Amino acid sequence: MKKILFLHGFFASGQYVPAVTLKEAFEGEADVTTPDLINLKNYIMRKVLFCLMALLGVLTLSAQRIYDFKVKNDAGQEVSLSDYKGKVLLIVNTATRCGFTPQYKDLEPLYQKYHAQGFEILDFPCNQFGQQAPGTIQQIHSFCTANFDIHFPQFDKIDVNGEHAHPLYTWLKEQTGGGDIKWNFTKFLIGRDGKVIKRYESRDQVSTIEADMQMEVNPVLSNIMARRSIRKYLDKPVEHEKLETIALAGINAPSAMNRQNWAVRIIEDPQLMADVKGQTRNAPNLICVCTPANGRFDLDAGLMGQNMMLAAQALGLGTCIQTGPVRFLTNDEKAKAFRDSLDIPADYKLLYVISIGYPDEQPDAKPRDASKVKYLSNK
Repeated sequence: MKKILFLHGFFASGQYVPAVTLKEAFEGEADVTTPDLINLKNYIMRKVLFCLMALLGVLTLSAQRIYDFKVKNDAGQEVSLSDYKGKVLLIVNTATRCGFTPQYKDLEPLYQKYHAQGFEILDFPCNQFGQQAPGTIQQIHSFCTANFDIHFPQFDKIDVNGEHAHPLYTWLKEQTGGGDIKWNFTKFLIGRDGKVIKRYESRDQVSTIEADMQMEVNPVLSNIMARRSIRKYLDKPVEHEKLETIALAGINAPSAMNRQNWAVRIIEDPQLMADVKGQTRNAPNLICVCTPANGRFDLDAGLMGQNMMLAAQALGLGTCIQTGPVRFLTNDEKAKAFRDSLDIPADYKLLYVISIGYPDEQPDAKPRDASKVKYLSNK
């Protein structure tokens, strides 16, 4: 049996057209020489063409990057946002006569605090909300400079909603769900890779934005968030130069004791690692930290390991500090060759190990539930 889609009546040229199958109309099985049916066929073709063009527009918009857009600065000169490639951006639509205008007092200190680390605020005045950004861009800039002493760049006035919305804002909205800008001082945080991290509404606190921003501005935190080591060291060891940097960070860890009661062994030999990989998260390299057996200097060694972990994260290396494998490495016969190679002083013990460059992560794992974190204070 053929599957036929029926069009149950259609008004064309002011007349009602009886039901006719689309299959018959388009494959020549029906008489489409009458004006009404010709209009019907043309109408449907126009609708199909319109939908295809709309879909193409959406796909094109999705394929764009923030660096593809150009804007005008406060002098009317065209500026490419590719000039800001590799920086962390906070894009905000502003107004000078809005209840949120005092947010400039928070934005300028934020800019001063992180500008040297590659942070920029891009200010786009917009007069669409209650006509609260009147005047020329020069007048707006003079007002902001005189009242808030801002130093971040301001750009020419734009629309952020409607048919005249700037393409940049059309793209920003599309990246965050497509909803219109609700009011002045809506903000978008952009990562160093040019991707939109988050959208903030007018009432969102700058302190919340700063917490998210630090994950991008701070190189250690950004590497932690990016988890850049995933699958990088499946079949190769970590580069020797990086291991040296990690060791140097450990050596320079703060210490209140100023003593040398520790021994560190960094394993680069693939054969030795092959003997213990199952116990060390399949890491290509291992750092073994040893201390006197009496346990008096375990805290000092802990500070050392903390510095080495931070250095590894700053280098984009996955790390995992472990105490579980210590018993196996210390006592199991299968680990004897590994244990002997460490050449640990007789009165020392293996305290913990750090798996470096470990690939035993789950790329598809969901982020941990933030609601399980509670802050206890007297506020």
